[in-house]
Amino acid sequence: MATDAAALIESAKKAAAYRAVDDHLLPSHRFVGIGSGSTVVYVVDAIKAKGAAFHGHMTFVPTGSQSRGLIARAGLRACGLEDRGGGSADGRPAALDVAFDGADEVDEELNLIKGGGACLFQEKLVAAAAKKFIAVADSRKQSPRLCTKWKAIPIEVLPMAAPDVLGRLVDMGSTGPAVRSGLPSKAGECVTDNGMWIVDAPFPSLLLPKDLKDGQDGAGKDGVWEVGRLADALIRLPGVVEIGLFYGCNGDEASKTKQLLPAQKPVAAYFGLPTGEVQVQNAA
Repeated sequence: MATDAAALIESAKKAAAYRAVDDHLLPSHRFVGIGSGSTVVYVVDAIKAKGAAFHGHMTFVPTGSQSRGLIARAGLRACGLEDRGGGSADGRPAALDVAFDGADEVDEELNLIKGGGACLFQEKLVAAAAKKFIAVADSRKQSPRLCTKWKAIPIEVLPMAAPDVLGRLVDMGSTGPAVRSGLPSKAGECVTDNGMWIVDAPFPSLLLPKDLKDGQDGAGKDGVWEVGRLADALIRLPGVVEIGLFYGCNGDEASKTKQLLPAQKPVAAYFGLPTGEVQVQNAA
């Protein structure tokens, strides 16, 4: 029955969240990012269950109003991303030790689509500020390629630019991009915490670099887009504030290569299965 299926999904989310927190939240951690979405509810529960002796010295950095509320209700200490203390002699803010967040779709190389809850900008800021990012979801979010199950890429746009962005998305091969409605909770457009609008842009399934055949560059010719090429093109559109593709490198890779661009991808994704088991997908 539908009720039983929904209960299994919630149980799967909870199992994945508790396992992820057990594996990646250490007593030595100081700053912890907390994302948005239904699975993150269980992440906060798992942290709270460890007790004040474990987490009492930690400060939790939310990605938006929902996660800020979760942190407050759990009795955990919160601060804004801009308010964390200095972490180095040159005055740079302290890195988050780890960030936990959900995902709308995850491909086999841990590229993500996020933004179903319209918090993608803050989610990316928090993920990029963390030494490592851990994605937590149920197994429905696993996919070999992005835009297979979750068909549209959320894009945060300046409201006045939305008509031009929509036209340019069509030129890039998006089929029926549209400004997201605020219904049923409110009339009009979906407005983000930043006062922006969300455009949902459907694209055909996105390829990985290894999928490109001879002569293909993944830059949109004949509707063929590679994840990174599409992400780079979308973020350059005038009026686009941020995109819901999390791609490029993860925190471990950025640290090893001294890469200047911040990491966006998780080092691991935890998927709860209907059986109660948890599948862990680690970065290659």
